[in-house]
Amino acid sequence: MVVRGDSGDVVARAEGGVKWTAAFADLNPVQFPMVWALTPYGDAVFNQRQVQLLVSELDRLPAACGGDWAGQARELCRVVERGTHLYLWFVGD
Repeated sequence: MVVRGDSGDVVARAEGGVKWTAAFADLNPVQFPMVWALTPYGDAVFNQRQVQLLVSELDRLPAACGGDWAGQARELCRVVERGTHLYLWFVGD
């Protein structure tokens, strides 16, 4: 997970990444559309408005899907919210 500006420069970076479990497949895309958009192999990018929705979903994420990554994602969401022209990137393998 990284925060990038319009130019692609990395502004902030997480120490870890999402720990994928089978529990992610059980998430309801209507209840968790932002988290559901994440995939282990593709990139997902969230803008300033979308990170607000992502934080809301992280706050109610089932324990089986949580972990250190969720806290790090919240911190990076705050970076995006406080800045301009910043985006949170989940970078797949």
